[in-house]
Amino acid sequence: MSEEISKPQEPESRWYVVHTYSGYENKVKANIEKTVENRGMQDQIHEVSVPVQEVVEIKNGQKKTVQRKIFPGYVLIKMFMNEDTWYVVRNTRGVTSFVGPESKPVPLTPEEVRMMGIENVAENFDMEVGDTVKVAFGAFADSVGKIKEINDQKKTATVILSIFGRETPVEFEFNQIIKM
Repeated sequence: MSEEISKPQEPESRWYVVHTYSGYENKVKANIEKTVENRGMQDQIHEVSVPVQEVVEIKNGQKKTVQRKIFPGYVLIKMFMNEDTWYVVRNTRGVTSFVGPESKPVPLTPEEVRMMGIENVAENFDMEVGDTVKVAFGAFADSVGKIKEINDQKKTATVILSIFGRETPVEFEFNQIIKM
């Protein structure tokens, strides 16, 4: 083990990104969760995530809602970085490396976590019907539209976007849109 990895445990758990073989994201997630449970490491590795979003596809004239990985080839892990957690994650089948310079793990910044929508940050939703918003990430990233409807229970907002010249309502989670 190198000196870089055996540094003392960080005071708080952070989000790290792990690169995986394509198509192995869910297997890696399941394997890490199983190892955490078997080794009793729930206090060190808190969450393993493969972020997905629902997308409506039209095949053979039929509308079908499917789940698409937002970051194919990557798994996000909230954990304390120490020698044990590094070893468990790095030696999980399907993991190629941590994301960072020379494969040295670099935690995501709180801003990156917020922008990626990984954690639902408890914040007040300060937008209202008629506000102009920009989509932060996902299939419609950087699109601009107006809020048509807000659902506080589901924590979603329906935004009218111009898609192929037509006004189309699209539902977004609160953390996916930014007030302009």
